[in-house]
Amino acid sequence: MEKKKKKKKTSGMNWWLLLIEDNGGSRGMAVSADYGMSMLYAGDPRCGANANDLRNAKLKLVKFCNGDFMGKKLCFARSGHGGRLGVEGHKGRVRMSIAADIIGESKLRDLEMEKRDARTVAAIILGGGAGTRLFPLTKRRAKPAVPIGGAYRLIDVPMSNCINSGINKVYILTQFNSASLNRHLARAYNFGSGVTFGNGYVEVLAATQTPGEAGKKWFQGTADAVRQFHWLFEDARSKEIEDVLILSGDHLYRMDYMDFVQNHRQSRADITISCLPIDDRRASDFGLMKIDNKGRILSFSEKPKGDELKAMQVDTTVLGLSREEAQKKPYIASMGVYVFKKEILLNLLRWRFPTANDFGSEIIPASAKEYYIKAYLFNDYWEDIGTIRSFFEANLALTEHPPRFSFYDATKQIYTSRRNLPPSKIDNSKQIIDSIVSHGSFLTDCFIEHSVVGIRSRISSNVHLKDTVMLGADYYETDAEVAAQLAEGKVPIGIGDNSKVKECIIDKNARIGKNVIIANSEGIKEADRSSEGFYIRSGISVVLKNSTIPDGFVI
Repeated sequence: MEKKKKKKKTSGMNWWLLLIEDNGGSRGMAVSADYGMSMLYAGDPRCGANANDLRNAKLKLVKFCNGDFMGKKLCFARSGHGGRLGVEGHKGRVRMSIAADIIGESKLRDLEMEKRDARTVAAIILGGGAGTRLFPLTKRRAKPAVPIGGAYRLIDVPMSNCINSGINKVYILTQFNSASLNRHLARAYNFGSGVTFGNGYVEVLAATQTPGEAGKKWFQGTADAVRQFHWLFEDARSKEIEDVLILSGDHLYRMDYMDFVQNHRQSRADITISCLPIDDRRASDFGLMKIDNKGRILSFSEKPKGDELKAMQVDTTVLGLSREEAQKKPYIASMGVYVFKKEILLNLLRWRFPTANDFGSEIIPASAKEYYIKAYLFNDYWEDIGTIRSFFEANLALTEHPPRFSFYDATKQIYTSRRNLPPSKIDNSKQIIDSIVSHGSFLTDCFIEHSVVGIRSRISSNVHLKDTVMLGADYYETDAEVAAQLAEGKVPIGIGDNSKVKECIIDKNARIGKNVIIANSEGIKEADRSSEGFYIRSGISVVLKNSTIPDGFVI
């Protein structure tokens, strides 16, 4: 067989015309720069007056998508009509494979796109336990429903990360105090007025009892919660899902989950864990991991100290840190963010460890010797909002210049429910320094320093607010209602005249009267004064939701 290649120009586009000559006559194929193809053969009536001259052919462009184009073999078969595209069973066919640099490049691009295909990923957001370390903020709400940043809730962080990553199949597992969380999710993410998910879904899966002895138990831990809904991933709707993200609903960070999933797929790991590089000062507060020189996780240690801590040091340059940064941060800690191959996850939960309740402390450490578990470096801001102190500090850190985490990112915004509130109104206020004031608030002749003021807040004359997180209110009281309450000696929602508040968290709908001082001047670390409307946790005063602090009260 003799092959000749000629370059043909058509309408300003470069075409390569490949001619094949054998005892069956001449055949040809034109390949364009954009991978379009046209098949033709000598003797075809479409070739014009001279049916044997391929140069006169009226090309019929046959378009292939990259995935179909790669690796295909084109069959030509002889027929009594001069020639046509061949099918299986025809004799005398000539098989031809196309191999060119453009095809190789196209194949690489398609493989990369396949690894980033968000349609094959589902996310499970864990609603968390009773939230005792965040109490009293979790007295009537689940941890993911706790407000943060003045206008958001913690659940908005992983939900927005999913949206920005293109992942639109999301389950949220809930058990404790889930009413306000369910309400927020319905308003923000499920209805037409919220964020739409195309052919995806956002589903809340509440803990429930099922027939049988095992079905009488509530969620016993993170792994048990997923196990109780394992059947969802055997459903026809989930047949295209290949990998499952396990996320927490009480962390503050911004992450592209598809970068994480792509790394997991490229490494062909069974499980991948997102990890933070940690220095000596914080290392003993986390579960640490030991890795080899390829990033494979070999062992785990939960909050080690002393010699055990030093034994967990690793070379974090393996994960991409510079030599200088690796020396400062010689440990890696789990973020509690995982991606599993779907089949591996189901096997671990149902057959390999059917009684294990927790991913981080049971299933993953026990799987390290049997499965390929890889570490993925996330070297950016991340905070576990698991305690009153961490919640307080993470909120105030939003006021820094520049902040370590910011809700102000137009390309990767954090979504929340639409409230249609007006702009905040500030009347004759002396100073607002290093603070965040959310929409729909009224500030009158007050001083605010290094604080976060939530939606619908009302701060009256000569109030001094410093180092305070004010969560705002769920509703307004009209001017007439405020005036009526003041006339009756009652306290309206917000902070009354001449009050001084420092190092405090003020929960929603709290009523703080006139001339109140909240400063914890005695430095008390823990106190239960719920009968008077507040707690002190980790040295921080926490005014309860819907509580009233009367005029002239001192904390």
